Amino acid sequence: MSDLKKLQNKIGYQFKNEAYLVRAMTHTSYANECGGDHNKSNERLEFLGDSVLGFITAENFFINFSNLPEGELTKLRAATVCEKSLSEFALDLGLGEYLLLGKGEICTGGYARPSILADAFEALIAAIYLDGGMDAAKGFVLKYVEDAVKKHRGFKDYKTMLQEVVQRNPGEVIEYALVGESGPDHNKRFEVEVHLNSNVIGKGEGTSKKKAEQLAAKEALELMGL
Repeated sequence: MSDLKKLQNKIGYQFKNEAYLVRAMTHTSYANECGGDHNKSNERLEFLGDSVLGFITAENFFINFSNLPEGELTKLRAATVCEKSLSEFALDLGLGEYLLLGKGEICTGGYARPSILADAFEALIAAIYLDGGMDAAKGFVLKYVEDAVKKHRGFKDYKTMLQEVVQRNPGEVIEYALVGESGPDHNKRFEVEVHLNSNVIGKGEGTSKKKAEQLAAKEALELMGL
């Protein structure tokens, strides 16, 4: 394994107990070759890291994307913390060079395998959490999650964008009004208007009220030249 100090400098966190970091970098194939004790591999840390990562991202999205419905939040989290994203985070860190792998995994390119890298990244999150607590884990995770969100967001949260524009002028009020529904229960269409101080500044139609509100906000922003 390469110098652990170098890895700690990369992640911006210094371990009080480096045993957590060593375990996070120990793949089960290596542990099996060294006596078969699964408790010495990173599998259990990966399990914990997955939960810590899920909580941190859920809390962050809940706070920062207050106008997104549950379904959109779920999609955003799934895209942000999927195996592909996590393996890319690990590649950015050069995590592969710090992994302890069995001979078979080394021969088959385990250092660059997305599943191994993603698991190691989650194990690393757990190691930081166990060593330094939730604040330390958040400090590490959010650097990656926030960058991933910026890259991923093909959609835009138009409601939040519109609210931020309006808030520049104290006293102005944004409201959304449902003005129409059509279609059968299994295929409803909703029409929404967005009002600024009672004046209609945008309209939207969608298969849910939330989608219609987003489209109304989008139209309002376009009318504002934004």
